[in-house]
This record gives sequence, structure tokens and C-alpha cells, in this order.
Amino acid sequence: MTAPPAGFPAIGDLAEPLTLPAPWSPPGRPALPVVAAIVPLLGAVGLWLVTGSAMSLWLALLGPLIATATFADAARSARRERRRHESEAQRERSSISRAIEQRHELERQRAWARHPDVASLIARDDDVWRAAPERLDALVVGDGEVPSVVRVTGGLGDDADAALRAQAGRLSHAPVVVPASAGIVVVGPPVIAAAVQRALTLQLCLAMPPGGLAVATASGDELAWAARLPHAATAGTRVLAVVGPGEPVPAEADLAVARALPGEPLPPRCGVVLTVSSPEVARLEYAGHATPVRVEALARDQAESIADGLRVRAERTLGLALGSAGAISLSEVVDDAGPREDGSLPAVLGRHGARPAIVDLVADGPHAIVAGVTGSGKSELLITWILSLCRTHSPRDVVFLLADFKGGTAFDALTGVPHVTGVITDLDGTGARRAIESLRAEIRTREGAIAGAGARDIRDARVSLPRLVVVVDEFAALLGDHPELHAVFTDVAARGRALGIHLVIGTQRAAGVIRESLLANCPLRISLRVTDAADSRAVLGADDAAHLPGGSAGRGHAYVRRAGDTAPQRVRIALSDDTDVVAASGHAEVHAIRRPWLPALPSLLPLDDLRSRHAAPGGLLLGLGDEPDLQRQTPVVIEAADRGVLIVGGPRSGVTNAVELIAAQAGSDALRFPAEPEGVWDAAAALVAQPPAPGTVVCIDDLDALTARLPPDHAHVVAERLDTVIRGTGPGGYLVVAGAHRLSGPLVRLMELLPRRVRLPFPTRSEHLAAGGDIQQFAAGAPPGRGDADGIVLQTALAPPTTPGAPPTAADDWAPTSPLTGFVTRRSPAARAALEAWEQRGIRCVSIDAYATDPPVAGDPLVVVGEPDDWQRHWRLLADVRGDHDLVVDATCGPELRLLTGAREVPPYCEPGRGRAWLIAAGAEPARIVLPARQIRPVRPAGNLDRPRPRP
Repeated sequence: MTAPPAGFPAIGDLAEPLTLPAPWSPPGRPALPVVAAIVPLLGAVGLWLVTGSAMSLWLALLGPLIATATFADAARSARRERRRHESEAQRERSSISRAIEQRHELERQRAWARHPDVASLIARDDDVWRAAPERLDALVVGDGEVPSVVRVTGGLGDDADAALRAQAGRLSHAPVVVPASAGIVVVGPPVIAAAVQRALTLQLCLAMPPGGLAVATASGDELAWAARLPHAATAGTRVLAVVGPGEPVPAEADLAVARALPGEPLPPRCGVVLTVSSPEVARLEYAGHATPVRVEALARDQAESIADGLRVRAERTLGLALGSAGAISLSEVVDDAGPREDGSLPAVLGRHGARPAIVDLVADGPHAIVAGVTGSGKSELLITWILSLCRTHSPRDVVFLLADFKGGTAFDALTGVPHVTGVITDLDGTGARRAIESLRAEIRTREGAIAGAGARDIRDARVSLPRLVVVVDEFAALLGDHPELHAVFTDVAARGRALGIHLVIGTQRAAGVIRESLLANCPLRISLRVTDAADSRAVLGADDAAHLPGGSAGRGHAYVRRAGDTAPQRVRIALSDDTDVVAASGHAEVHAIRRPWLPALPSLLPLDDLRSRHAAPGGLLLGLGDEPDLQRQTPVVIEAADRGVLIVGGPRSGVTNAVELIAAQAGSDALRFPAEPEGVWDAAAALVAQPPAPGTVVCIDDLDALTARLPPDHAHVVAERLDTVIRGTGPGGYLVVAGAHRLSGPLVRLMELLPRRVRLPFPTRSEHLAAGGDIQQFAAGAPPGRGDADGIVLQTALAPPTTPGAPPTAADDWAPTSPLTGFVTRRSPAARAALEAWEQRGIRCVSIDAYATDPPVAGDPLVVVGEPDDWQRHWRLLADVRGDHDLVVDATCGPELRLLTGAREVPPYCEPGRGRAWLIAAGAEPARIVLPARQIRPVRPAGNLDRPRPRP
């Protein structure tokens, strides 16, 4: 390369403009030589005057000759100067043209050095994975013409100067660069397009190392070569998707190199279109411009060779263990933990570079947080951790309690491993809550065992307790269902180290989910990919986990940070399979493991089973109570000292069964309240007239509906009588057990008088709360009989089957015996049946109008029949009958009873339509009687109530 001409700027300063020579300017036209032209004329005239010779006048011609010669000489000088200037300008243009070429060459070299293609990167091995920051989003599409930084100024607007300016403004054979983040699709015949796609992909992989770039490819032989890249086996801060024809670009991809066949739709997210016909003929379309380029292409074997070389380079320089492109198996690394100290819990999770990644819950814990979004491999990590510990530790060393709150199937494969004491899921309902609450009892149990051995913590050799690891998958979902359990985990985290209880909490998000009081006791932190940098900082103290790629490229890649680590460590998590489960189940030291919680309450509990398993300490057995925080199940007993017990529940919840259960156990001491309205009235009246004896159990079912079928006056009286009965339970020594379905209506006041309450299932949460239940104890779909009493969950026992007793004796039909009986009735079938029955017995029945017109003589009993209005018209007869004889008022005339009889008290309840009536005997209080029903008798002319019978 020759040096630039003297006076031009140095080649290194490419942006300094080159200046063309200024255009030639002709000199000005010389002035007219007036003096030189006049002087010869004056001289010739003077000589002529002196000499008189005419020859002297020729001297006058010298003036014009001198002027003409002066103009000719000026023109000649101007032409000579112009030729000289043009010659010098041509030499300068040649020098500037050479300078442009030199600067273009230097600019081209710098451009290719800054944006190398595959050939350049392979030729300069030191440049592989050492791309400058501006190179990270640059993709060299090919060789073409690009704008140049070289500038030319000055000169004329002629063609030569315009050609130099055009030459300076365009740089040929330079790298044509587009943003890699814009995505590129290569369109062309399959063979040449695939070769160009390989070159573009390898260019990015040669520029950016694994960890900075991850490659995600679709399955298929055409792209199998890309799976050999180290970028395909590791995660990176950016994901490059390499896709074939007809395949979509994954949503999680940051970069894309796609291929499409001519004529088919182009994939979205590819802003750069490269149409190739051959390596020498291609067209680049980007940002509305089309540029012809010459492209780089690689054969498949060339691409595979380069990929294998990069794989070796990654293992040598980055310490990555990439022996194969597949996932790491737990069986490959589980034995790399090496010897362990007594009481420690080291587990190999995968690999950190070429070294095993080991975490120890005892040394690094005692508790751990595992964060990661859905699809990042969080469940696989937890299973790998569990199986790694199970394969290297005996059940005498460690046992597990597993909680899966993301569907209930994550830990299904581990249920047969002897180390696993139980698996609880979000499908268990309240069972999950009681299992976690049992950890409080486990804390007390372990505290007692350690104190009994005279030790300070579980590390003492005198303590023979296995370490308990509680693994929770989706901690946020667990708290969403049972927010009160956060206090349980905080308590376990605070006291678990000395007791040998360890928590491994898996969650999609840590920020805002795990409180500081719990997070502070979890120094071992593991984070897979998270979408929010705040979650990464909450777990790791750095943003690293938020930069892990999404999709398959980042699955199984995590960062681990222990309390003593200065920075998180990148780890590739190993995967487990069925062989690892079998290996974990093959311990020779398998023995019975004590579960940290008791079995769930049965859905059906026969009374005999309850009696056989739990001896009642006295009183009446109601059911089996569950106290998970004390790890015990004890019978729930009702005693006379309880005075009153209210059993409430929804439809088909077992309320009636519970009342019958108590009544069956009380036997002859039970006083069952009847269900029919008349029986309710009579029973309430009897209890007030004669209070129950001490030891009696008054059983009332459907207390809330007890008065619903009674008229308001009767319902009010029954409620007052029950109030008296319930208030007398204390001094009376008897017990009232009532069942109800709703805490509403007129008997709410009575329910509040029953001091002890048992809640059985309700169909809705609002009904459960209205009954005074704890919202945390509501269980949708609970079996009948499952409820709570005194804050303890219970299952009521089944009432023993009862043998049908004799039907209740029907009351005898009433018949008139007084010489005169008044019968107040409306025309009804029951009244007609009663009159017919009385007539069959020889009792005369006459209407009130007939009796008033022609009273019969004394003789057989006589019944005077009339409607309420008729009796009111004959008020004197009404008063006589009411005061000295019997007055019968049919139940259909209940509204007129008080008006006709003058009774102040509410009469006994008579159910309409059942042949009931009230009897007022010689002015006494009304009493209920049963009218006779219709009887079959020989057909004979019916008696006429409108006219008196003939006198005998």
C-alpha cells in the first residue's frame, strides 16, 4: 500500500475529508493602453510639424499596434496558465482516487475485523467468543456494498468530481450487517438455503459463548447438527431459535434464524428476509431497502465439524461437562458426593461445570428455598434432591414429608420409597391442613425425645431420631388455601435446626409470598428461571436467574447460593428416572417409620367401633375428635354437665343421626320430642307441667322447624315452654340435646341458650360462618357427620339401628255423655262423619234453629249442631251450654273459639283435617278430643238436621 500524497490527511483518520483542487479561474481582461496608443500619435504629429515630412505621420500607427499586441499577449498567458492548472488538477484527482482506495481498503479491513463472518472467525481462533459489546446484536448477512465514512469535498460539479464523490461514498466488498434481534429468514432452494442458515447460526455461536447464547432447535435430521453445539446443551442469557420451513419461532426466543421455501408464508418475528439463488446471487430486504449481497454458505459436515470443535473448546476453557448433548442422569453423578460426616445430608443435584454440584441441608441449611417459574424444572429438581438423599442415606438417617400443591401428581413416583412418610396434596382438602398442623406436635415430640436423652440437639449420639425433611412444591398455592399455616412453617423454621426438621420450600415467586421471618431462616437458596428480576434478587441477591433462557434451553439450569457464597453458582440439574426410585427403595435397613401425623378420620364410624377403640370416660359418645397439633384422636363425649347441646348442620349432614345417637345411648332415660305438631304441643306442655327427672336426656330434632307448622299463637306458647325447659337444665340435672339446620327464625333465642355447639357440614361457606364456624375449618364436600365441637374436628358415630316399636296408641273417639251437648262446626267431612257416628250410637243430633223452635223433651243425650254465626245469634243458649253442659268446637272453627268460649289461654293445638275438636266441659279450659270417623253402616234414610226427631 503506497503512502498518501503529501498534504493529504493520514489514512488512519478515515472520517477526515479529502479535498479536490479548486476550479481554474481565468485572469481578468487587461485594460485598454490609452496612453501607449496616444503618445506615438502625438510624437508623429510633432515630427511632421517640425520636419514637414509626411513620412513622419506613419509613426502614428504605433499606438494601435501596441494596444493590439498587449491584448494578444494577455490571451496567450491565460491559455498557458489554464493548461498548467488542468494538469496539476488531474494529478491531484489521481492522488485522491488512490487515497480513496487506500482508505476504503483500511475501512474494509476494520469492518471485517469488527464484524467477521464464519471464515474470518475460524481463521482467527483468538476472536472466537471474544465479541465486542457492539457485536452482540450484529449479524453479517454477506459481502456487499455499504455506505462509506470516506468523504470528498471541493472540486467542480463536473463528471470527474462526481465520480470521485460516488467512489468515496460507497464501500464495496464490505460486511452487510443487520441487527440479530430483528430475526432473519433465509428463502431459497433447500440445499443452498440450509447452507446459508448453517453459516448464519454458526456465526452467532462463534461470536457469543455458551451462557451468553443458548440454541434451541426443533427436532428433525436437518437441524440435528445444531444439537452438537455447546450452546444447545447449556442455558444462556439470550436464546437463538433455529427453525426449519413451516415451523414457528418460539415465543421465548430472543434471536431467530429461520428458513422458508420459495412461495410459502414467511414466519413472524423475522424482520430480515434473505433471498438466495446461489452464494454469489442473493438479495437482502430490511427496513424497506433491498441490497444485493454475496452470502456465506457451509456444508453440513463443515457445520458439524465446527460444532464439535466448539464443544471441545467449551469443555476446555469454560469447564462445562458436555460429553453428550443430552441431559445429565442422576445415576451418573449420585456417587460423586464422596464420604460424608455423621449427621450431614449432602446430596448431588447435578454438575457445576465439570464438578458435581453438592448441597448439604445440615451444613448449608437448615432450610432451603427453591424458586422457578412453571416449566423451569422445579419439580424435577425437588425429586432429584429427594432421590439423591434416599440413595445415599438410610431411613434411619432421613425421612420425608412431601406436599404437592400444584395438582397432586408431582410426587406420585415417590410414594413407595421407604423414606417417604406420606404425600399430601391440594386434593386432600382439610387433610393437607391437618398434616401440616401435625408438625407442631412433631416439634413437641422431638423436644421431649431430645430432652429425655439428656441432649441439646439431634446431633447428639444419644438421640435416635431420623431427620425429617418437609418438601413443599408450590408454597404460594398452599398458603392461598391455608394462609394460617405460614405461622406453622415460621415456627418450624425457627426451631427446626436443633430438632432435625428441615424445610425445602418450592415456589414460583419468592417476593411477596415468603415473609422475611421465614426467609431469614432459609440460607440455602436455589433459583431456576424466573421472569422477574425482583424474584431473583429476593432469592439469590442478584439478577442472574432472571437472565436464564426460557423454554427447553433453560429448563433444568439453576443458580445455587449458600450463606458463604460470594456469588451464585451456575448448576445443571440432573434428571432422575425409575431406576433411581428402585435404587432408593432398596435399603436393607428399612424399618417401620413413625408418621408425623395420624390417619384421617373415617367417613363412617359405627358406634361399636368407637367404643372398642376408645373407652368412653363417662357420658354419651358423640364421635371421634381429631387433634393433629397434639397427634391424638380422642372420643368426644356429651355429659349432663353440658346442660344443653345444639347440633347444627346443612341438609343430609347427619344432624338427625347425631340426635338419635345420643337418644339411643340414653335408652330409657331419653325423652324424644315427637315430630308432629300436636305431639310437640303435648310434649312441651308435659315438660312444663312435670319437669324431667335428673339424668333425663331430652332429644329434640329439627329445633329450627319445630314451630313452623304451628299457628303464631301456638308457636309462641311452645317456644316459651321450651325456654322454660332449657333454662331449667342446670338445677334440674337433666340434659337437652337439640338438632337444627338453620340458626334463624323465632327459635334463635332458644338455640343461644344451649351452651355447647356441634357444627356438622354446611353446603356453603357463608352458612358455615353464619353457624359460628371457623372459616379455616370449612371443608366443601365433607362427608356426613364430619364437623367440629369445641374447636376440634370430629366424625360423629353412626346411631345403632332401632327396632320398630309399637305404633303409638290412637286416642279414643269422643262421644257425648251429657244430656245436652253443643257442637260448633262448619259443614265439613269430619263433622258429618262425627254426626253419623253419633247417630249410629243412638245419640240425637238436631240443628240449633230446630232446637230453639221446638226444644225436645229430656231423654237420651242430645247434640245441638250449629255454625259459629248460628250460635252467636242464640247467645243465651250458648251461655247455658258452655256453663252447665258440654260445648264441642270443631277445629275448623278455631278462629271463633275464644269468642264463643271466652277462653283466655291458647287452647291445645288441633291439626286441621284430622277430626279434632275442643271440649269445654261445664266451663272448664278447652281440651283436645278426637271426633269419630265415618263408619260403614246399612243404608237408611239420612236424618234431617233441619227438623227435630219425632218424640218417642
